[in-house]
Amino acid sequence: MNRENVEPEVTTVPGDIAEQVAGYHHENAATSTYVCEFAWDYNEPATGPFCTDVDGNVLLDFAGHVGAAPLGYNNPKVLDKLEEFDLVDPMKIAGQDFYLPAEGVPESNASVPGPADLMDRLTDISDHYGMDRVFLSNSGAEAVENALKISFDHTQGKYTITTEGAFHGRTLGTLSLNRSRSKYRRHFPEIDGVEDMPYCTNSTCDAETCDCGFFFDDTSYLRRMLDPETGYVAAEEVAALVIEPFQGEGGYRPPSEAFMSEIAELCEEHNLTLVADEIQSGMGRTGEWWASDHYPIEPDVITSAKALRVGATISTKEVFPDDKGRISSTWGAGDLLASAKGVATIDAIEEYDLLDNATDRGRQMQELLAEFDMPGAIDIRGKGLMLAIEFDSKERRDAIQEEAFANGLLTLGCGKQTLRMLPPLDVTEREIHLAAEMLADTAESVA
Repeated sequence: MNRENVEPEVTTVPGDIAEQVAGYHHENAATSTYVCEFAWDYNEPATGPFCTDVDGNVLLDFAGHVGAAPLGYNNPKVLDKLEEFDLVDPMKIAGQDFYLPAEGVPESNASVPGPADLMDRLTDISDHYGMDRVFLSNSGAEAVENALKISFDHTQGKYTITTEGAFHGRTLGTLSLNRSRSKYRRHFPEIDGVEDMPYCTNSTCDAETCDCGFFFDDTSYLRRMLDPETGYVAAEEVAALVIEPFQGEGGYRPPSEAFMSEIAELCEEHNLTLVADEIQSGMGRTGEWWASDHYPIEPDVITSAKALRVGATISTKEVFPDDKGRISSTWGAGDLLASAKGVATIDAIEEYDLLDNATDRGRQMQELLAEFDMPGAIDIRGKGLMLAIEFDSKERRDAIQEEAFANGLLTLGCGKQTLRMLPPLDVTEREIHLAAEMLADTAESVA
């Protein structure tokens, strides 16, 4: 498969074998979220955003495993660094009692980098926030859970503030913060003391023109909430303000500049502990290492996962508890293979200027989609390669997503009527143009 000229080639999607694979999977799998019956055949050719499914169909994957495949399929920038990898068992290191060997200590240049190397890279790309400590885990939800735990420990506060449309995970603690869909939280117990506020996305928003409810009467919802005279939440009792610097599941919504400036001012004014959930938006997805980097906020804690290949809670020595065992995890010492891939991913993003590529290709996609003037598209938005098209109805969005899949283009839904795309960070100009044309043709065909 030559990435320079390969194109989607589809007979039937899903094919007979894919349906059998999905059927076999669901015989014993608990009911969960499955977007489509897509079964990647990892023994067949795959490169960049292109892959082959079990029925021999060649697909263009702009879903990116929900951002967990930041460099696409079989990227040599990752695989070449793992050529000498001699697999061992166990691959994960249980508890905090064992350390993986590293060459060239204290600054390791190991041929197969491990968790210590990954933590070193993470503190390096978060150094502008003064972050010097990392706790590794399995997933994004665990990363946010630990962010909550260290925030409660650090502040001794009892309140957590979240936003409308928020999604932070599916564990019981993180579910308490979710405000995107009621089915995520219904009938589950929740953490007490969670307050929410509007997530302002209007680019022209201010106290005079706001239509989202965050700004009103020359003040903001959060400022009024925390007002020492008239507010209903004492700022000194806030354990954490948790935000997505670019909202994901809630609809791929970028925040307004005014909103983020107000967050920054109030965090400074009240010494709030700010947790930036960068599970989807981090690791270069928006054209910066962290989506937070686009705004004046100064996170105290960053959570990462998906593109990082492991979960990570990143903060400072002052925020993390000193007590041994205060936070811990069976796999907290790190997954060797996942850590190696995480290091290779960070190194590749730096070496090949993929932050710039994310910015350029994201701009190209938005310009092309606007030029094609798709029927029913009411908003085209994004930052870097975190891209979205909002349609005038859920039915149209779903029809376009289904038809695009049938034509060989993988995308994802989010929010109520939004289609999201997460192409690999090294996506090419040709691949962006190909996907944009496919979406435009699909929108026309289902109009």
